Amino acid sequence: MDLELRGKRALITGGTRGIGKAIVLALAKDGVDVVTCARGHGDSGDAVAALRAELAAIGGEHLVCETDLTADGEAERLAQRCAERFGGLDLVVHNAAAVVRADYPKLGLAEWEATLAANVTAVHRLTTAVLPLLGRGSSVVAISSRSAELGLAGRVHYTASKAALHGWNRSLAQEYGPAGIRFNLLTLGMVHTEVYDGLAETDRAALLARFHPVIALGRLATPDEVADAVRWLASDLSGYVTGTAVTVDGALC
Repeated sequence: MDLELRGKRALITGGTRGIGKAIVLALAKDGVDVVTCARGHGDSGDAVAALRAELAAIGGEHLVCETDLTADGEAERLAQRCAERFGGLDLVVHNAAAVVRADYPKLGLAEWEATLAANVTAVHRLTTAVLPLLGRGSSVVAISSRSAELGLAGRVHYTASKAALHGWNRSLAQEYGPAGIRFNLLTLGMVHTEVYDGLAETDRAALLARFHPVIALGRLATPDEVADAVRWLASDLSGYVTGTAVTVDGALC
């Protein structure tokens, strides 16, 4: 379906794997020019190279880079690269996030602060940096989680960080509504990504046994289904939608 996104300019964080990569590729196929970044670690170089090759095959004006948005000055440098590349932005998707399991009695202050730095403070830093690049009709989307509402044992720091985004989103929608800039969240349930594929077979079976009975659609979401929701929020079809959390969870209860 043509959502008339061709020619728009987008920045997506955490775009070399999973949900982020699906968003990047879907937008590129729509004719959107994309800047995306990932925090360098492990085999990130391979992931960056693979995404660059896929984007080159699609065509368009794209940039894939490695950056750590929790580091001082990195958000501003990324915004400057977007300004130099495109002159402005029509869509920003805050997808990058840190997820590490830690039972609460063992959750140290360092892990707590690192999670909030990656999932909340980095979002604030980047939003502040790119606001001068956004004009009337622009859309800002942050990826949240149903765990912020339902809770998740062993992920207190993660759920707290995602819950913070709901207040951030609602307040900025109020503040920037008069300027015609929309802010929304996507609140996700379980999504079938490389992380799921990387689990041992017994762990995958245990996860499915736990979640399938409480997901009305009886399956995990695909990254492409999340990308389609982002495409809608980037389009004029959602022009009167702001300050809300769009739930994409298959009716998880």
